[in-house]
Amino acid sequence: MRGIVVALCLGIVPAAAQEAGMPAPSLECRVPGSQLYSVAGLAAAKAALEERHVLRILAIGGSSAPGASASYPVKLEAALEQAMPHVDVVIDHRGLPGEIASGAAERLRSLVADAEPDLVVWQVGTHDAIARVDPTAFAEALDESVAWLKSHGIDVVLVDPLYTASVATDTDYNRIVDGVRDVATREGVPLVRRFEALRYLAGRTEKGEGHILGRQFRLNDLGLRCMAEHVALTISASLARTPAPVPPKETPALTEPQRAPG
Repeated sequence: MRGIVVALCLGIVPAAAQEAGMPAPSLECRVPGSQLYSVAGLAAAKAALEERHVLRILAIGGSSAPGASASYPVKLEAALEQAMPHVDVVIDHRGLPGEIASGAAERLRSLVADAEPDLVVWQVGTHDAIARVDPTAFAEALDESVAWLKSHGIDVVLVDPLYTASVATDTDYNRIVDGVRDVATREGVPLVRRFEALRYLAGRTEKGEGHILGRQFRLNDLGLRCMAEHVALTISASLARTPAPVPPKETPALTEPQRAPG
């Protein structure tokens, strides 16, 4: 399974994948796996799928503003249900325009209590980088929030900042991108390398980033579809490498001679 998903990310669809009915990513969204994601275990999500075939996802970060961005939860749900056709995916999207990581951290407790997710997909870092948040303070706030979610049995997938040519060599912006990567590595959670994926897609066409980015530093409809596919593939690949939960062993009842006196 893992090999098939990685091959799909590379734009290669082997016969075995076709026979299994696994979807290939859109031609416009194909990115080499090394530039697309870092996988890690998703124990809570795996347990939810084993127990009830339902995956509850809380999507935070990004924007819930009207327009193309409002279609992201629908695109993500469709991409996940295509990648995992026997799973019922329920997505609760709680994005706020311009929100930075420390602000989202303050909302997490109430969001988690309300949504009761198995998995949090967090688009993070773009607004922090634009607002020139100190990269060390940003990483500390993100690290603390991810650790808190994990301590409550909730999986996390991080999605790093947007890419445009205007920020490609911006030192402070890149430090935020690096900070997301470092937190994902330190906390052992999957990472969607959106910055590198969008850089790759922008360099693949004469239109540059214009075919995936709209106005006001936001993804357009195609960009959102690609991101949804990339998140879905990251989740699928991570689930494929996560061992199934081991059921607890039943303790046999003691026979009469084995019972302790008294």
